[in-house]
Amino acid sequence: MRVLQLIDSLEAGGAERMAVNYANALARQIDFSGLVASRKEGSLVEQINSNVNYLFLNRKSTFDIKAVLRLRDFMKKNKVELVHAHSTSFFIAVFLKVIYPKFKIIWHDHYGNSDFLEKRKSFILQWSSFFFNGIIVVNQKLKKWAQEKLDFKNVIYLPNFVSENNDEIGQTILKGEKNKRIVCLANLRKQKNHFLILEVAIKMKNTHPDWTFHLVGKDFNDLYSMQIKKKIKDNHLEKTVFVYGTVLDISTVLKQANIGILSSKSEGLPVALLEYGLHKLAVVVTAVGEIPSLIENGSNGFLVTDFEVANFYKCVVTLIESSHLQTNFGLALHKTITEGYIEASVIEKYLRWLKKIEL
Repeated sequence: MRVLQLIDSLEAGGAERMAVNYANALARQIDFSGLVASRKEGSLVEQINSNVNYLFLNRKSTFDIKAVLRLRDFMKKNKVELVHAHSTSFFIAVFLKVIYPKFKIIWHDHYGNSDFLEKRKSFILQWSSFFFNGIIVVNQKLKKWAQEKLDFKNVIYLPNFVSENNDEIGQTILKGEKNKRIVCLANLRKQKNHFLILEVAIKMKNTHPDWTFHLVGKDFNDLYSMQIKKKIKDNHLEKTVFVYGTVLDISTVLKQANIGILSSKSEGLPVALLEYGLHKLAVVVTAVGEIPSLIENGSNGFLVTDFEVANFYKCVVTLIESSHLQTNFGLALHKTITEGYIEASVIEKYLRWLKKIEL
């Protein structure tokens, strides 16, 4: 089997991380595993295993024919049989299919706004889906959408998965007091709803001033980012909330934290939550996307079913005031993740599904 992962960029994000995870995992199991970044490189380049065949297209526009031809030549040279296109990269795959039909396309839908699917534009996807041989989705809402809106039959739900990185070089040192750190792994985007965290931090500063919040994720230095930093300054949270930007040593970061949080308005299946579980963190998360299928409220974490600051704050404080509960939640979530959201189990299902497509 000869499979190519296709992604628009390798900036640190959920879809991008999964493209790298699939490429790395498959390199150990099939004849050829490739990875192509079409538009931008990024920090995740450093996490591509040496046995993965990698190419950066440097695509300049939607209809960059030179980039498409470079992709065709790469696929010809490596006899690629199947392209696994992540998120919006499906378009260049379809474009190539028109002029070079000797491969099959799998589209991987990582759509993060799956709680607002009624607003999703579908015309281009409906047309493109005629060229797809299968669709992978990261939650059940997206599966239903693909089956009904795209009228597509061969749709499979495969959860995102995590892999332990034993080669990680740890260098990030979190600020704040040891054993009193709360981390949020999320790029600074509106969908991630960091302002809910800041409101909780304002309350926490008054009741538990020695606990700190650590926002880890790509900083786009845009208006949203500026507003976050302004709120931190205006509310004198400089010693309570710390912004780090992109880091590569996620495992190192999480080993320094006690609680993991997500305040998102919408999600697919956040890799951050899987990382929290892998590192045995107690969690407080919002009930969006596929998160409720992982978190059983009060058993392996706290699930906030609304976006009320008071409720989120109450859950965080409950964990802060019970190290025993932190430990129990962390162990329970770790069990959930290792039973269904690690590389071995997901890749096994993935390869079985691909073999049916090959027939």
